[in-house]
Amino acid sequence: MKRTILSAFLLIGLAINAQAQDISKNALGLRLGNNDGFGGEVTYQRGLSKNNRLEADLGWRNSKNVDAFKLVGLYQWVWDLDQGFNWYAGVGAGIGSWHYNYLGESRGGTILLGAGDVGIEYNFEEIPLQLSLDFRPEIYFNSSDYRTNSFGPDIALGIRYKFD
Repeated sequence: MKRTILSAFLLIGLAINAQAQDISKNALGLRLGNNDGFGGEVTYQRGLSKNNRLEADLGWRNSKNVDAFKLVGLYQWVWDLDQGFNWYAGVGAGIGSWHYNYLGESRGGTILLGAGDVGIEYNFEEIPLQLSLDFRPEIYFNSSDYRTNSFGPDIALGIRYKFD
């Protein structure tokens, strides 16, 4: 009886260990979306454990009337779905700067933001590549001159090179 119980616990432990997701130690790439025209972001992920990581994104905009950048940091939890597919959720914050110049009107400032993040990703086994699709709602705290409201939804496609 004791052997049966011990064997059951060992099998459960092996099953749980097989489901644990090993995320890449480092991933560097691009996150392409369109939140207020920021467009592209350079993105870096750093794995902290089997199921947690940090992500830092630097986005910029350089257009005819608006120049801006933002830096966002996120803490993410990652869960295994099936054979290379993961889903993740996270929270974070950011800071940015903007400058607007149109028809002689010039203004600018700094923005502070809080962000959430939820998405799905696929990690290729044969090549060190990760593709992701995520939704990042952002709340701007001192944006009265920058935006007409304080909420910015951001949907983006990411492509990253994974390395140790």
